[in-house]
Amino acid sequence: MKPDQIYQELKNTSEKLDVIVLEKSFKNTGLKVKSGFCKVKEEDRFIIDKNKHISKKVRILASFISTLKHEDIYVIPAVRETIEKHKKNN
Repeated sequence: MKPDQIYQELKNTSEKLDVIVLEKSFKNTGLKVKSGFCKVKEEDRFIIDKNKHISKKVRILASFISTLKHEDIYVIPAVRETIEKHKKNN
């Protein structure tokens, strides 16, 4: 699969886990901001810098999903492999 297809499937997987993925530009915030998880009005969200290269977005989102209980949902094998590859050693 191409990186943009994997990224889209990672976003779909995240939404199956009730985490909305949003892409925002952090360039003009004037603050040092990183992509990450947050709660907004009781909704789980993962906000990612839309200016990041697609391979970095894949790494960031796959690493996050690896921390969630994703084993009980169907994930395309190539995407599951990507998640496992970027799993954090906690």
